[in-house]
Amino acid sequence: MILKYLNPINFSRKWSLFIAVIFFAIKYTTAQSDFPISSRWDYPCQLNEHLEPNNQMPVGPFARLSESELVCASSSSGKEILISEDNGKSWKSHQVFSDPGKYTISAKAIQCTNDGIVVLAFSNILEKKWNWSDSLGDAPGAVLPTYVVRSLDRGRTWEEPVKLHDEWTGYITDMIITSDGVIVFTSMIMRHNPGRHTVLTYMSEDDGATWHRSNVLDMGGAGHHGGLTEPTLVEQNDGRLMMLIRTNWMEFWWAESKDNGRSWHLMGPSGIPASPSHGQMERLASGRIILVWNQPFPKGESSYPMVGGDRIWSAVPVSNFRGELSMAFSEDDGKSWSEPVVIASTATEGFRKTGAGGTGKYMPVKEVCYPYVFEFAPGEIWVTTARGPVRAKLYEKDFVD
Repeated sequence: MILKYLNPINFSRKWSLFIAVIFFAIKYTTAQSDFPISSRWDYPCQLNEHLEPNNQMPVGPFARLSESELVCASSSSGKEILISEDNGKSWKSHQVFSDPGKYTISAKAIQCTNDGIVVLAFSNILEKKWNWSDSLGDAPGAVLPTYVVRSLDRGRTWEEPVKLHDEWTGYITDMIITSDGVIVFTSMIMRHNPGRHTVLTYMSEDDGATWHRSNVLDMGGAGHHGGLTEPTLVEQNDGRLMMLIRTNWMEFWWAESKDNGRSWHLMGPSGIPASPSHGQMERLASGRIILVWNQPFPKGESSYPMVGGDRIWSAVPVSNFRGELSMAFSEDDGKSWSEPVVIASTATEGFRKTGAGGTGKYMPVKEVCYPYVFEFAPGEIWVTTARGPVRAKLYEKDFVD
């Protein structure tokens, strides 16, 4: 009876507004407890017997907000972060940007301070400019900026992003908070003539309000995947910081900082055999350091088809094997490591072209790499892969004596 007295136009507008409000509420406040793996990375993967698969995990990276709250810096849109108020059983999306048309989060790292300030570092794919030329061996004017953005209320609302540099940021791999509260995260800058990558860090002593840029580590090289790339870092017991840096020289190189990441000294080869794919270190509650990464050859073998060496992918030929994800532990601040254990593997099925440039086929068709490592609780470790279908947890006690 009431409806016949309503103006049809006004009713239609009100009904449309009601639907829009409900849609917004569903999209941004409804709990999500299942995160299907994208079709690109959804293929068979064998897990170590001690790993427990869990497809209710988003891909990461993760940080702890409180005893019961977690934050995850991934979302399908690249405009939001995810917050769980029940220790990962369910997740809710929260917008990061007041103007989401300007930003889409690509590579990222995240941490939360003891005061509940969340810091997210990311590259903004919406500003990407890439024009690689095989003949030049370079991408003049390449742009993929590094940004940081803060939340002062455990991820519910966010300040405006701050740009730290415009140059091409190949990847943002890691962020830590040191024992004295300094925030440090890794980034990259592309250099030119010839095109290659370099690494650096940004550090903040005031909870991310201001940032100091470190010196740039540049070891030369050539190619759209040449140079130094994608470092992971950890604080040592004496307060020094250690980075393990991806290279095309079949092993990580390492660098050291004695001033919380204000400056770095490149120390040379680490002695840890590694494919050109980044590793992830994490200091555990036990005091051990965990490292998850790709070794250059399948377990038990000493060779793999080489790619690059053409100054398009890289200046030197390299094994680009990414079919096995390995894990090791250090009890002496990274001076030595336990025997690596393969925790996930897949059949790589040959090579494919890369969108970065070149006519060659450099990349494995299938891979398990680009890990995120998160200690959910003392001794319980989550491992996920940005490239590949790994979503699992493991227990430290199953791998150490």
